[in-house]
Amino acid sequence: MKISVAMCTYNGEKYLKEQLDSIINQTHQVHEIIICDDLSNDRTLAILNNYQQKFPTIIKIYKNEITLKSVKNFEKAISLTTGDIVFLADQDDIWVLNKVEDYKNYFQENPRIQVIASNGYCIDDKSKVHEKHSLWDIPQFLREIGVEIDYLKLITYSSNIATGATMAFKRTIIPEIIPFPEIDGFHHDEWIAIIASYKKSFELINGKYLYYRIHDKQQVGGVFFEKNSKQKAKLIKNYNLIDNSLKNFNYLKKKLKILIEIYDKNTKFLFFNTNHNELFKKNLKDIKKQYFETAILLEKKYPFHYFILKKIDKLRNKRKPNFN
Repeated sequence: MKISVAMCTYNGEKYLKEQLDSIINQTHQVHEIIICDDLSNDRTLAILNNYQQKFPTIIKIYKNEITLKSVKNFEKAISLTTGDIVFLADQDDIWVLNKVEDYKNYFQENPRIQVIASNGYCIDDKSKVHEKHSLWDIPQFLREIGVEIDYLKLITYSSNIATGATMAFKRTIIPEIIPFPEIDGFHHDEWIAIIASYKKSFELINGKYLYYRIHDKQQVGGVFFEKNSKQKAKLIKNYNLIDNSLKNFNYLKKKLKILIEIYDKNTKFLFFNTNHNELFKKNLKDIKKQYFETAILLEKKYPFHYFILKKIDKLRNKRKPNFN
């Protein structure tokens, strides 16, 4: 089974060596590392060229002619891979050394699964580990209170809990996920997780296989939270989609706004990729239903506040659904 890594780089000189070493030194061999550089102007390319000289059969470097940015750069890197399993890699993290071996075994033991993401450790710019709760803990927290996980609903209605830096997938799903949509604030990992979740072929495993670096130049944040019982309870409350009776006025009000936003996003998906029309038509129908159920609950629990909210929203043109 051939293992590929798709990595994107841009001005990553500070942490790049640690990441490359952690990939090359895996307990299960990586057969190719496809690296697409997005016109770095620091020492990134010099570092890559040095590693390519040491590992000429593994490392392949592609320098973009124009800036592609993260989403389309990963699309390019994935399209250049040839492996049976493709791992995504950021330039600033560190892999746990048995990551590839354990992922490969998981795929073999669970043939239905096409996409894996995982939990991970929080590290700072000095590579020091910090004890934190993370988005990746949420499925396990929900299981602990007896909630059955529906990844498609969790990702669609709450937040993407599948981070690209922890992700690997079988080559067979590539035709279904590429090309990636270009939508402001939307990332390729969420797209991959949505498609795989709809196919019931996605899993987030609770094992920690990545040291995910937090620093001031990273592109995506908001992954980690203080590790205490109060924060854990808050995460469970915010991501438990089943029991709306626990939600207060502010939460339900915010949910209406979020549902409108995700309705608009799924409308864009529908027009972007006709191959997944069934998925996004279903999502739009479910989101619309969720919106009206939430509005009814809000009015029932907080009739006066809801009356005022509707008046204010009308004046400010807020929370105004554009359902087709």
